[in-house]
Amino acid sequence: MSTWGKLAGATAGYLIGGIIGAVVGAVAGHYVIDNDDEDVAFAIALIALSAKMSTADGKMSEKELLAFKDILSEVPDNELKNVFKIYNLAREDTAGYEAYAQQISVIFKDNTEVLENVLDGLFHIAKSDNPVNKQEVLFLERVAGIFGFTSAEFSRIRASHMGSETDDPWLVLGLDPGANIDIAQKAWKELAAQNHPDRLIAKGVPKELLGMANEKLAIINGAYERIVKAHKMKAGTEI
Repeated sequence: MSTWGKLAGATAGYLIGGIIGAVVGAVAGHYVIDNDDEDVAFAIALIALSAKMSTADGKMSEKELLAFKDILSEVPDNELKNVFKIYNLAREDTAGYEAYAQQISVIFKDNTEVLENVLDGLFHIAKSDNPVNKQEVLFLERVAGIFGFTSAEFSRIRASHMGSETDDPWLVLGLDPGANIDIAQKAWKELAAQNHPDRLIAKGVPKELLGMANEKLAIINGAYERIVKAHKMKAGTEI
């Protein structure tokens, strides 16, 4: 059965322990995540927090809903009903987003690449109806903290998504301004490896959701290219 077909089983977990029970169990109310079910756990995590993200500022705009659909653009049409079943249950649930984020951080406690990919999806929704407002930034920062990301790591993730911040290639790579080329190359290689589609699939990200990773990888590569260019220009002026 496909990842998306299994989501129908996940909704059965709602009758047992609410949508959080579905996140913990991933499928059919089971409370232990098998390796083969990590793609389902990731899908539920992203869908549930996307629903909470869409109402972080007290309303859900049409652009935010379209952004959510854009993330799932490769999901087969006949499976979308399962996606929106989870989405609507999460929106209607009175539990706060912190509880969802905490459960997700437990499921993927040794899998920072996947947790970062969840944040990427949330940023995609938040920035869809520019500008990203204060409530959404607080939501994202709080979720990142629950996931175990430091303030510096959150700044790096944020820089790869938000407006003029992407103009700072050092910030995109999580570096101090003017870091030497060797340090920049090491950071670039690490981030490129973490965001490579094959690695994310192996970690549990469904292949249908890799569009965000490809976009982020392009931003990471672009940032490194600009740093290389800046160092070459600096070297030229010092000759």
